[in-house]
This record gives sequence, structure tokens and C-alpha cells, in this order.
Amino acid sequence: MALYFIGVGLYDERDITLKGLETARKCNLVFSEFYTSLLAGTTLERIEGLIGKPIRRLNREDVELNFERIVLKEAQEKDVAFLTAGDPMVATTHSELRIRAKKMGIESYVIHAPSIYSAIAVTGLQIYKFGKSATVAYPEKNWFPTSHYDVIRENRERGLHTLLFLDIKAEQNRYMTANEAMEILLQVEEGKRQEVFTLDTLVVVLARAGSLNPTLKAGYVRDMINEEFGRQPHVMVVPGRLHIVEAEYLVEFAGAPREILEEA
Repeated sequence: MALYFIGVGLYDERDITLKGLETARKCNLVFSEFYTSLLAGTTLERIEGLIGKPIRRLNREDVELNFERIVLKEAQEKDVAFLTAGDPMVATTHSELRIRAKKMGIESYVIHAPSIYSAIAVTGLQIYKFGKSATVAYPEKNWFPTSHYDVIRENRERGLHTLLFLDIKAEQNRYMTANEAMEILLQVEEGKRQEVFTLDTLVVVLARAGSLNPTLKAGYVRDMINEEFGRQPHVMVVPGRLHIVEAEYLVEFAGAPREILEEA
């Protein structure tokens, strides 16, 4: 009797590892949550077909408020799999759920899978040069978060790249585009006026990471804000200080303006 946190990866059902697949197939029950990410290249039905058993999809309330009653209660008597997009302990942090399981005396195991934190390397930007990441959230009626702007500023002061996750509201079928994120950041800039994110800021957009043909584009906000990046999910990077190899890669593979080579 145990709980297995299994990553499904980034794009489609084939991103799950052999270890993850074999474990899910042997479990008595399989649960999943995909409200924190979007697997653009597959469906729940296709994942069920691969595993060979039904999957109960949980919403945010099920996971955050009712995990003990729905999942952990079953894991006291059965082997239970809990599937998440990406890596369960990286892009989706389920540390707190694992703590809950331990307090109930339930053994738990983690089976890793591709994560955006490693896949972002397809941009050609060096992983060790990334600073703190942040999420660009949709503004609400009485709430306009700006912490992502401050993270970009702090990272750029150190010459570091900033990985920006874009808001997801799965229940409303809303997945923020990079274009929307740029518009939001420009609004924040208009209020703060610290020259952190302007029309002249270089940005890198990666869409559908994990697929064989992801969209990768780089350029200045003034040119990128009206670009078409295709279906979500999108992530965005605001580069810090570029190494010459990083700049060359962005020019060759992301269509960045050649003038960035002179600044590297």
C-alpha cells in the first residue's frame, strides 16, 4: 500500500517514463490533476488507453482541500498513482501532499519526468544563468499582482535570466498567451516606470515545450507582442546578460535580431 507521485511530462502521453508507466499500470487506482499545466498533445482518454485503466481527474479543490478523503484514504489500503503534468516535485510542487501522506503513515514514492525547468534549455540559454522564476497572473477585479516585475528587475541586476510561467485557469479553459503576458507587464511598467519591461526589452517565447516542433521565437517586445505563437502552453523568458553562444543560438534558432550579437 503506497502512493506514487508520477510525472507525465510536458507534451503528450509518450513523455511518461517507462518506470512511471509500469508503476501506474500496477496500481489499483489512478488519479490525476492537470489544473496546473496543459498537456497540449494528448487527452485524458489517450493517457487512460496507454495505462489501461480509468483515471479520476481531480480539480484544485479536490487536491488542496479533499486530498486526504479522496486519495490518501485509498492509499492506506491500496497502491495509488497520482499523475501530474511535468515533474511532480518541480514544476508542480506536491511536497505538501507528500508530507500529508507521511503524517498518515503512508509510504510515498516519486517518479520523475521531463520538466519545463530542464526543457527551457531548448532556448539555448544556459540553465545555470537562470535566477528566480515567477508567474504572470491574470489581474482580478481588486487584485493586480506585480511581483513578477520585481523578480525580473532583481534578476537583471545580477545578469540572470528570468523564466516566466503564464497563468492557467483550467476550470475556465483560460491559458495565458505570451502576448497577454507582455501586455500585462507593459501595464505594470507604466505604473512603476523602472525601465524593467519596455517595448525595447528582449524576450524569448517557447510554446508547446516537449513536442518535436515547439515554437521558439525571440525579439523585442515591440515586435513580439503581435506575433503568433500557436497553441498554448506558452512560457516566456526575459534574458539577462547574454553569452555570445546564447546570442548566436537565439539568432539561429529563434529568429532574434542579429544586433544582439554585438551586445553579447
